[in-house]
Amino acid sequence: MKQSHPQAERARGGAPDGRTERGRQTREKIADAMLSLLDEGETQFPADRVAERAGVSRRLVFHHFADMAQLQDTAIARRLDQLAAQIQPLPTDGPREARVAALVEQRARVLEWVTPSRRTMMRIERPSERVEEAVRHVMDFARRRLADVFAVELDRLPGERRNDLLNGLDAVTTWGAWYHWRSSGLDTQAARRAMETTVHALLAATDRPTDRPDDRQEGR
Repeated sequence: MKQSHPQAERARGGAPDGRTERGRQTREKIADAMLSLLDEGETQFPADRVAERAGVSRRLVFHHFADMAQLQDTAIARRLDQLAAQIQPLPTDGPREARVAALVEQRARVLEWVTPSRRTMMRIERPSERVEEAVRHVMDFARRRLADVFAVELDRLPGERRNDLLNGLDAVTTWGAWYHWRSSGLDTQAARRAMETTVHALLAATDRPTDRPDDRQEGR
C-alpha cells in the first residue's frame, strides 16, 4: 500500500507544519507583549512598543494582525482564556462553610490576579464589542456558578427574594467589591475575610430559626 508523505498529509489539512506552529507562537508572543504592557498600566499600545516588548519587528506585528485594534481584541480574549483556566469546579452540596470557603478562595485568587489588567481596561475608551461581549460572558458565568453553589439556600426563597439574594451574592464576589476592599487598604487576607463574612451574612437570611446557631444555643 502506498504511504502518504508527511508534507502531502499536511497539505491536505493534517498536522500543522513548522511554519504554522511558529506563526501561532509568534501571535501569542505579540499578544502577551500587549498584555504585559496592559498589566503595567499602559492604555496606549503603539506598534513599535509592542514589537519591542515581544522581541519582533514592527512589520511582523502587522503581518499577523490587521491593525492594533485586532491585536487588542486578541490579547484581551487571551487574558480571558487564561482566567478561565484558573477556574475549577466548586462543590454544590455539603456543609455551607466548605462551599463558602471554596468559592471565596477561588474568587479572591482570580480577582487579585486579574486586578492589574482590569484597572487598565477601565481607562481604555470604548472597548470593542467583542471585548464587551467576552466580559459579559465571564460575568454571566460567574453568576451561574453562584446559583449552583448556593442552590440549597437560594431555593428556600420565593422568586423575587431569590433574585435579590443572588444579586447581593454576585455584587460582593465580583471584581468591584474586591477592588473596593483592596483599594481601601485591606491586604489580600483581610479582603478575603471580608468577602467570606459578607457571603455568610447574606446566606444567613435563608436560615430557618432552628438553623441559626444562636437560636440552637438558646434552646429556641
